Amino acid sequence: MTGDVQARKLATIVALDVAGYSARTEADEAKTTADVARLGKVIEGIAARHGGRIFNTAGDGFMLDFGSSLAAVEAAFELAETCDPKVRVGVHLGDVVVQPNGDLLGHGVNVAARLMAQASPGAALVSATVRQTIRGPLADRLQSRGLLKLDKMAETIEAFGLTAAALAAGAAPSKDAEPVLTVLPFDNLSTDPEMQFFSDGVSEEIIQRLSRGAKLKVIGRTSSFQFRGEKKSEAARVLKCSHLLDGSVRRAGARVRIAAHLVEAASHTTLWSEHYDRGLDDTFAVQDEISEAIAGALHQTFTSFSTKAIDPATYDLYLRSSVKLYAPAELHASIGLLEAAVQRAPNFAEAWGRLAYIRAWARLYLPFAERAAFTALVAREAERALALDPHNVDGLTAQYFILPPYGSFIAADAAMERLRRTPGRGEGQIYIGWHARTIGRARESAQIMEEFYSSDPLNPMLVVITSMARMAAGHVAEAIPLLEDLLARSPGMVYAQVVLLRGLALLNDWPAVDRLIATAANWPARAFDDGMMLARAERNPTAENIGAMRDALEAHVAKTGAVDVTRLVYAAHLGLVDDVYRIVENAHLGPQGTADDMIGADAYRTGMLFWKGMPAIRNDPRFVRLCARLGLVEFWLTTQKWPDCVDEVPYDFKAACEKARSIPKEAFAF
Repeated sequence: MTGDVQARKLATIVALDVAGYSARTEADEAKTTADVARLGKVIEGIAARHGGRIFNTAGDGFMLDFGSSLAAVEAAFELAETCDPKVRVGVHLGDVVVQPNGDLLGHGVNVAARLMAQASPGAALVSATVRQTIRGPLADRLQSRGLLKLDKMAETIEAFGLTAAALAAGAAPSKDAEPVLTVLPFDNLSTDPEMQFFSDGVSEEIIQRLSRGAKLKVIGRTSSFQFRGEKKSEAARVLKCSHLLDGSVRRAGARVRIAAHLVEAASHTTLWSEHYDRGLDDTFAVQDEISEAIAGALHQTFTSFSTKAIDPATYDLYLRSSVKLYAPAELHASIGLLEAAVQRAPNFAEAWGRLAYIRAWARLYLPFAERAAFTALVAREAERALALDPHNVDGLTAQYFILPPYGSFIAADAAMERLRRTPGRGEGQIYIGWHARTIGRARESAQIMEEFYSSDPLNPMLVVITSMARMAAGHVAEAIPLLEDLLARSPGMVYAQVVLLRGLALLNDWPAVDRLIATAANWPARAFDDGMMLARAERNPTAENIGAMRDALEAHVAKTGAVDVTRLVYAAHLGLVDDVYRIVENAHLGPQGTADDMIGADAYRTGMLFWKGMPAIRNDPRFVRLCARLGLVEFWLTTQKWPDCVDEVPYDFKAACEKARSIPKEAFAF
């Protein structure tokens, strides 16, 4: 009888899988298979260094066994931070059954796998059981992510992850890693402090040229330009780059001296340095020379491209037009600078593209009845930019933003594909992940945004969109630190406040909600109305508060005949599913051109329909009819780019879409 007794042991299990594996496989199965095979060797090496082993693999999944919880956590975060493709990691300590072949089974393994499924790409979640067994600096860096409901399990457990600050405090990548370059803002050595704009322009142009001309990961301008003066010494550690380019610019009359040097962060070794004395009309040629030299020093292939030289005064106008908060007043001020720049330099492609992009954003804050003139201007400016430079990212992004928020998903997806294929980098490419959410692919969106975020972690708009992607994928707690850190740096960014309020309410963090609402006097009218109503009902889900949400929804539709889908999601989340589908049956899904219309970046967009933590509206089969009216069913059937919920709802989603094929789309009137 003793031979039938199963061997058991207490083990710390690390579960991980490749983020976005299905999407990668769909795009290129052979490459994905090869990438995962290479990754397996990396995982095996990291596990061995920490005293662990791989005991099971399946497709893109790996299961690791450690005798020490501390070693397991150290390995988990090394895997999360270093693996490429990015992985999701879960860690749990529990009783397991040891199979004769060395495989492990049991509840401990299952919990680790469920934690992994809720981790973000490039991140790890650790169970409270593991946290309680470790001590020291690593334990101190773990921050609670709250109670998590594990999929297909009755229990909820507390999970922990590394804080954003702790992640930023890590060491710079080793010199053996693939190069990651930060181009710091060049110092202005001229007597005129206003020439700092010109110095920044030299650095910015080098970033653009390197990112377009070489297959090299370059940290985004918004993040790298945060490090000036004494703070430059912190850049490698905070931005996790392997190499730094720094330099100086001295301008006198019609002459300029540019000095630059490339440093390896780990060893502080100067790999290359040079200085150039040229006329101002040769500045762009010098930037190309510097870019080619850097690419060569880092063993990258550089393909130069020409930019028509722009006079310094016009270039300064362009540099001053960069936006940070995306507030309406800031956007309109930048539009004025750019209109002056393109008037002075009609062939300045970058200025035309940025003008189109910023005007497209400013348009989102106008009443719908006033948008037609702005739309026509954006279209002409984007066409001008792309005629001068077919790869102008800002121009392509502007064309995406003047498409309606629903009803034209096939055209919008085509616009995103053009952006995806465009060489180089630009602000607009972050909206590839934004778009993925609007078509229901929240997991893909999170993966895309984490990759962009790693390259520009201090970019305000990128932080907001990454936070939204994390929330949509079900990782609300992991979005909060990003938003709080952003608002500490940019307290006037209303868009970030709106998203933060939504996240805090979903986490039931009412003290934090109260602190945020205390600043309500500074908020634009109606910017937070829906979020505050949701927060009130979540906080105190009485029949009165939930009824107030229903009554407000019915009153709005009765008055305007229209509704924004975000309001439908909120109401369904509070249990008003039947009311939602009754109300929406007779409501228009877009604006009416009146003062009651929603405005802003998210107005009438479909991203909220697919938030993982708000499934009530999707779990009802009537959801497909709503999606058909929005044009989503047409998109899914045409492209076969199915949303995440296709395998999550309690009905045959694809069959329901096929039946709804003939339901007409609603026209978006503006």
